[in-house]
Amino acid sequence: MNLYEDELVVGERVPAADGVVSLTLRRPHGGELPDWEPGAHVDVVLGPGLERQFSLCGDPGDRCGWRIAVLREPAGRGGSAHVHDRLGVGDTVRVRGPRNRFRLEPAPRYRFVAGGIGITPILPMLAAAEASGAEWSLLYGGRTRRSMAFTDELARYGGERVTVAPQDESGLLDLGPVLDDVPDGTLVYCCGPGPLLDAVEERCPAAVLRTERFQPKARQADGEREFEVVLGRSGGSLTVTPGVSVLDAVRAAGVEVLYSCTEGTCGTCETDVLEGDPDHRDSVLSEEERAAGETMLICVSRCRGDRLVLDL
Repeated sequence: MNLYEDELVVGERVPAADGVVSLTLRRPHGGELPDWEPGAHVDVVLGPGLERQFSLCGDPGDRCGWRIAVLREPAGRGGSAHVHDRLGVGDTVRVRGPRNRFRLEPAPRYRFVAGGIGITPILPMLAAAEASGAEWSLLYGGRTRRSMAFTDELARYGGERVTVAPQDESGLLDLGPVLDDVPDGTLVYCCGPGPLLDAVEERCPAAVLRTERFQPKARQADGEREFEVVLGRSGGSLTVTPGVSVLDAVRAAGVEVLYSCTEGTCGTCETDVLEGDPDHRDSVLSEEERAAGETMLICVSRCRGDRLVLDL
């Protein structure tokens, strides 16, 4: 996949909520950026070994700027702290993308559920659903009203379709009215913290649910075993030993491959499987995609058998 990659400058930086900052990235000398669709994200290289994924949450029609929003994560790995403490207007970052594993599919009705910073990919979806004439509603939760980003932008839709439910005012999100009676033809989109997504997955049929995770989903997987990986394009082969990922093994063999999160959440390292049975351990592919076994996330997934042939 050929992705746009370039140095972009921070053209605007504004607070979006307590602990959330909104950045608009532009080309240093002006000009248009590649187009994108709701649900897309970009990889932002903040420094050596510091690369993070952020959802695009602006207007897809604005080709001159990409807007992202970043939540400060006190227990994070340093990416959000770097953005909040060191990245200002005029600073440059390397950006790659956009990439979309959370695409808004056409439907006559949508139900959106967002938790915290999970509102970011949902925000442009609301505008797209509105423009298409679809029926839609949003349930949006967070710790406090002041910590919930973009509530001012949501106000333009009115209170009938948008429910803002801070936990300190309303308790945990009441998913029953949203998910217990989903009419035919409705798609449910959810993004937010792991416990919220787990709760939604328990109540919502997989066929109508679309999710995006910021953290890897806890999965029970078989123990690790040794297996062979054949490089379909070059004809070489290598052995992947327990405790070593396919990604690390192919990179050690000198194979260049795009990767980012190394946690199975961003989809950057998705690779075509030519032969073999992948042991999927990611948080990106749908159950149908896992069953088909045509691709795998090589940063976390392994092999159920003794041999995989990959398009590398």
